[in-house]
Amino acid sequence: MARRRKSSAAEDLMDLIALLPWWAGVVLALASYWVLHAVATRPLPAAQSAQQIGQLATTAIWQGLATGGQYLLPIICLFGAVMSAVRRRQRRALFDTTSASSSADALHVMSWQQFELLVGEGFRRRGYAVKEIGGGGADGGVDLVLTKAGEKTFVQCKQWKAFKVGVSTVRELYGVMAAHGAAGGFVVTSGRFTQEAAAFASGRNIQLIDGPALMQLLREARGRAEASPSASNAAVSHGTAASARSAESAGIAQAMEPAVSTDPSCPKCGKPMVRRVAKRGAAAGKAFWGCSEFAAGCRGTREIQGT
Repeated sequence: MARRRKSSAAEDLMDLIALLPWWAGVVLALASYWVLHAVATRPLPAAQSAQQIGQLATTAIWQGLATGGQYLLPIICLFGAVMSAVRRRQRRALFDTTSASSSADALHVMSWQQFELLVGEGFRRRGYAVKEIGGGGADGGVDLVLTKAGEKTFVQCKQWKAFKVGVSTVRELYGVMAAHGAAGGFVVTSGRFTQEAAAFASGRNIQLIDGPALMQLLREARGRAEASPSASNAAVSHGTAASARSAESAGIAQAMEPAVSTDPSCPKCGKPMVRRVAKRGAAAGKAFWGCSEFAAGCRGTREIQGT
């Protein structure tokens, strides 16, 4: 599929604002008008000497730009806010429709943009903060950046027409993870993964999600959202926020194919460990076992044998 055409600076700014919540675009529109209007309506002082003429000319140019910008920039911000609201509605409608489907066939009738929106909404309902990158076009680069408990995770979404995703895609994501210090990664497709891709992902904190696993993840996220009031009360009454995060990560892992081997226990606290990738130092890019209670303060680690 062809990549997006080159866009203007106004379109780029509009797309950037559309990544924010819709109300943030409205706030930016009001703030930009207030600032630029103040500059545009400021009276010019009279030149007292020849040296001030050049300075006054520069000020006049800035006032001229502010005169047009006080209307143009707020309009761009408001269009971005509208785009944000429309995308939010689309994500929710797409998620509700797909998660209620009885098979993965619903994934095959989507555009790649819809597929990325769907995956992002699924992780968003899992409690992640989701930044939509888009990869600059169909399947190019990292598509989503997830943030949770201070850790950054990259997501690569492969087009539904990719019946089998090979090892090159997984290698590409692993390289980006190592370069940018991501704690882990997901490769998501509506198709399947080759055995080589699954073998390479094993032990590198990369989880592969195929079509059936994605549908299961969406259904679990929907069930989690519907049960959120009671789950929230239970978490507050028992003070189990950290353990809830670990249980959620385990829930995602159970939805992956192929299955991963049993994780070891932490040598310090005895809790399960998860695969991580070193971000800095001589071991940067190398996988190791880290405690699942890292966010709670445990720093237990183990080496992964055979890596």
